[in-house]
Amino acid sequence: MTSVGDGDTITVEQKSQRTTVRLACIDAPEARQAYGQNAATYLKNLLPRGTALSVQPVDHDRYGRQVAIVSRGGTNINIMMVRQGLAWVYEQYIGGCPDIATELRQAQQAAARQRLGLWDDPNPCTPQQPSTLPSDRCAPSYPDVCIPPAPPDLNCKDIPYRRLTVRGSDPHNFDRDRDGIGCVN
Repeated sequence: MTSVGDGDTITVEQKSQRTTVRLACIDAPEARQAYGQNAATYLKNLLPRGTALSVQPVDHDRYGRQVAIVSRGGTNINIMMVRQGLAWVYEQYIGGCPDIATELRQAQQAAARQRLGLWDDPNPCTPQQPSTLPSDRCAPSYPDVCIPPAPPDLNCKDIPYRRLTVRGSDPHNFDRDRDGIGCVN
């Protein structure tokens, strides 16, 4: 391990070559967002300089970074970040992590129930949410993401999230079958 960039990006040294690695299937708050610094600090503590890592590549992102599942001594770091309430499950890319998707979602639900980390905020907003939208402008019906309340009326195709938790009134009608999960397809 070489260094931590933020709560979901590290630089690793493999065979004397440095590679930037984006943790697969999770999204940590940006440095300027609430809990962004907490996420980066926690990841630095999990992965001190010189730590031996297992990096399981999943993909490459649009920035050329390797997207991977990272483990240290058998502990899945991606899951640990979510379990501690310092990252969200990145539903848009969860297909890249079929072996840990269920565990990631369960870790997120547990962190939200326990109000750990970013879940201590009544309306935590993901990094994909425009930074001009303060957290009090997030509809409380969607506790895992930040979606503005109606109006405007939004459809699933208008947002980057899939399989989002829906509680209460559902002003955008994302949960048509009323099972508590919106934008399933």
